[in-house]
Amino acid sequence: MTRKTAEDFSPEVLGLFDQFVHGQISRRDFLNRAGKLAVAGASAAVLLQSLSPNFAEAKQIDENDVRIKAKYVEYPSPNGNGKLRGYLVYPANVTTKLATVLVVHENRGLNPHIEDIARRFAIDGFIAFAPDALFPLGSYPGDEDKARELFQKLDQTKTREDFIAAAEVLKNLPDGNGKVGVVGFCYGGGIANFLATRLPDLGAAVPFYGGQPSEEDAAKIKAPLLLQYAGKDERINAGWPKYEAALKAAKVDYQVFIYPEVQHGFNNDTTPRYDAAAAKLAWDRTVGFFRQHLV
Repeated sequence: MTRKTAEDFSPEVLGLFDQFVHGQISRRDFLNRAGKLAVAGASAAVLLQSLSPNFAEAKQIDENDVRIKAKYVEYPSPNGNGKLRGYLVYPANVTTKLATVLVVHENRGLNPHIEDIARRFAIDGFIAFAPDALFPLGSYPGDEDKARELFQKLDQTKTREDFIAAAEVLKNLPDGNGKVGVVGFCYGGGIANFLATRLPDLGAAVPFYGGQPSEEDAAKIKAPLLLQYAGKDERINAGWPKYEAALKAAKVDYQVFIYPEVQHGFNNDTTPRYDAAAAKLAWDRTVGFFRQHLV
C-alpha cells in the first residue's frame, strides 16, 4: 500500500486534525466536522486512522541495534514531580566523553517515535536522554488518545522543572562532556524554548515548531538557537515575528528556517504530515548545529 502524505488530505481536514491533536477540539468534534469533508469511500473515522501514527512502519533504529546501548533510567526531580524517568541511549563502544542531547517529546509523552529519535542521535554520536513527562501519571500508556488525555492533567509547572532536572542530569553525566543541547518537537519545541530562557549554561537549543516564550523571557536566552518552522503552520508561526524581534533586541545568536509547503509535524515520520525532504534537511542542520556548539 502506498504511504499517504499530506497531499492526500484537504487543508481543512489537516487543520481539524491539528486542532484535535492539540486538544482544541474533541474526537467527536473532529469526526463530526471531518465527516462533512470526507470524500466517497473515506469516512471520518478512516481519515482519522490514516492521519494517526504508524510507529512500526517509521522506525529507523531497532532497540537492539548493536551500534547503541539503551536503557530506561530514573532520576530525582525535587523541584518537579519528585522523580523523572526517561530513555537513555549511548553510542556503543564509547571511548571518550560525548556531547549530550535532551530530547523532548510532543504532547503524548515518550512514545515509540521519540524513543527512535533518541536512538538516531546516538547513532550520530551523542548521548541522548528522552524523559517521559507522563511518568507521574503512569508513563506513556501505549495509546495516543489516552496519552493526550493524560497530558492535560499534568501540572506543567512541575513538568517543566522535571525537564530542568533532566538537563542537569545530562550536564553531570559521567560519560558526558558537560555540554547539553536540547531538541524538542511541538510541545517539546516549546520546552526547548523554555529551557533556553531558564538555563544560562545551555549549550544549544533546537525547537521544532514550538511555542514561543514571552519577550521578557526571550531576553534571558544565552544559548544559540536553531529554530525550525513549517511553512503551513499558521497557529505556531503567528508567534514568530514577535519572538524574532525579542531575539534581535536581546542580541541572541539564532538561526531560523521556515520550510515552505510543509505541515506542522513535518519531522514526524509516523504520520502523513511527514515531509521526507524537509525532515532530512532539518535533521542534518540539527546534527551539524549540535556538533558545532557541543562537541
